Amino acid sequence: MTDNAVRVRVLIADDHPIVRAGLRALLSTDSRLLVVGEAGNGREAVTSSATDAPDVVLMDLRMPEMDGAEATARLLKADPAIKVLVLTTYDGDADIVRAVESGAVGYLLKDTPGETLIDAVLAAARGETVLAPPIAAKLVSRLRAPEPPPLSPREKQVLQAVAQGMSNPEIAAALFIAETTVKTHLLRIFAKLDVDDRTRAVVVAMERGLLPSAR
Repeated sequence: MTDNAVRVRVLIADDHPIVRAGLRALLSTDSRLLVVGEAGNGREAVTSSATDAPDVVLMDLRMPEMDGAEATARLLKADPAIKVLVLTTYDGDADIVRAVESGAVGYLLKDTPGETLIDAVLAAARGETVLAPPIAAKLVSRLRAPEPPPLSPREKQVLQAVAQGMSNPEIAAALFIAETTVKTHLLRIFAKLDVDDRTRAVVVAMERGLLPSAR
């Protein structure tokens, strides 16, 4: 696929036109690559993948209408031969795991040097896994780390109420439990999430997908 006779077909999916233009200009400097289309959101990426037949999709994660992880899962379901290479500014554990679980073959950050990015696209086209060093380190660390204990259904209810801005007395009244019980649940939540305050508990829970994140 990467010889002089056949060019790697690339689709760029990013909600920022300037970023798409920059990536197109960069990829166009290599004769082995051919940019066949652009998409401004995840839904467009899925549609364009069906019509433009790319070999590799450069996929941003945070996009309107449909995010990159969901778009990746959908387009790969339609055509498993496509290789998705995530290119994003986000390196949170939850983002990385969602991208990998959705089927992406690689995960790079937008500060990746141009030459490295071109090599990564070519590698992805060959089916190779491509990870930025910080991402690889996070994945290894996550695999080695013991799985944190899950929150109980009641603890999730309490944390959801906290996320909604409710006070301990309000949570107690809403869940028909004593205020001391609410405090006990919060202490257990803090211990399980390895945090020491309510705000951080909500943030960490959202990052881990335990609570719906605000969009």
